[in-house]
Amino acid sequence: MSACVEKARAAIARVEALGEAAGRLFTEFDPQRILADAAEADARIAASATALPLAGLLVSVKDLYDEKGARTTAASKLLRERSPAAADCPVVARIKAAGAVPFGRTTMSEFAYSGVGLNPHYGTPGNVFDADRIPGGSTSGGGVSVALGLCDLALGTDTGGSVRIPSAINGLYGFKPSQGKVPLEGVHSLAASFDTAGPLARDFATMLAAYKVMSEDGDASAAPATGRLRLAVPENAFTTDLDDWARAHFDAVTHRLAAAGHELVPVDLGFLQAAIGLNRILVSVEAHRIYGAHLQELETVGDPRVLARIRFSETVGEDEVQAAYQARREVVARFAEALAGFDAMIAPTLQRRAPTIAETEANFDQLNAAMLRNTSLLNLADACALSMPTRDGAAPATGENVGALMVGAVNGRDAALLAVAARLDADLAR
Repeated sequence: MSACVEKARAAIARVEALGEAAGRLFTEFDPQRILADAAEADARIAASATALPLAGLLVSVKDLYDEKGARTTAASKLLRERSPAAADCPVVARIKAAGAVPFGRTTMSEFAYSGVGLNPHYGTPGNVFDADRIPGGSTSGGGVSVALGLCDLALGTDTGGSVRIPSAINGLYGFKPSQGKVPLEGVHSLAASFDTAGPLARDFATMLAAYKVMSEDGDASAAPATGRLRLAVPENAFTTDLDDWARAHFDAVTHRLAAAGHELVPVDLGFLQAAIGLNRILVSVEAHRIYGAHLQELETVGDPRVLARIRFSETVGEDEVQAAYQARREVVARFAEALAGFDAMIAPTLQRRAPTIAETEANFDQLNAAMLRNTSLLNLADACALSMPTRDGAAPATGENVGALMVGAVNGRDAALLAVAARLDADLAR
């Protein structure tokens, strides 16, 4: 029995048929290594007395996760010559033990430091609906690899929205767990106070199965929440200044959820929007701690847009940094108070439709901030959050008629949030 090997061979052929476009999706694509992993998966599945939860699934791996024998480069020229990893990181080891097959290392925004997915070293893939529009970042190659059907899952990371943004743009399900739920050992960091690791998939069940393996969260189940849900609908944050695309999708979703019998309650979360500048300070400071000794080299080999974001920390004094950490702690506590008594919060994942790659290259700062705005507010609040696709009407799936709903909850309520999201997904599907 060689089901995994045969599935991998077919998928490898699909990638190779892409030609040079595959180089915009993968920083490394080694068919020999993939087939060896597939043979090991076949043997592991055959030897298991019980069904393995990810048996036979192909999983693309963001180029932040250590895989034994591969270089973890964060899609940067700076790290291309680093030594190959001596061992699989815990997340990769877990998905392999669950019967999955690692399937290529995916491109991303350099160092995972943007929400749009541009990368000057490998090129930027268009999204699955429109090749001229951004894929979303930073898990750009991961999102597109799943949306194109090249693999079943992607391992992503989320520091300011880097799982949820590419999921939203490419019509996928993406989950940002609470910090501490998924181990980050062997996952290259951007900002340790904000980093999380999560999965992207084409359907809710596959995403949930992947999260359960990645986290070993025994409380997460496939059972949707029951009864009438009480959902917070933000005011003065998340829902302000939406473009027509985002507004139409969110209005349609809230109408459908109210019609399904759920209680939607306006909640003022303006304090989050007012504090959004804390992310810029703290992520830059923590990224600078990692790359500060390499700034001169990055002037030559780095993405200048990423370098400018790292260097922003040089304009901030230590007193301001400490004040920012304290202010964030207060925001986290206030968010928990605001959501007390609610099953979850709902909001548009994105403030606007994905811009074109050309528009984004010409106006990076403004458009990157716009794409990150809603997702990064929940990183600021140290929350857990999920993005799910919503479709309007019976027309074929396109970037126009596929919206994205974000469902969020306070840190540690991952299992409850997933149960709520499963229920909302089922209600919206009706």
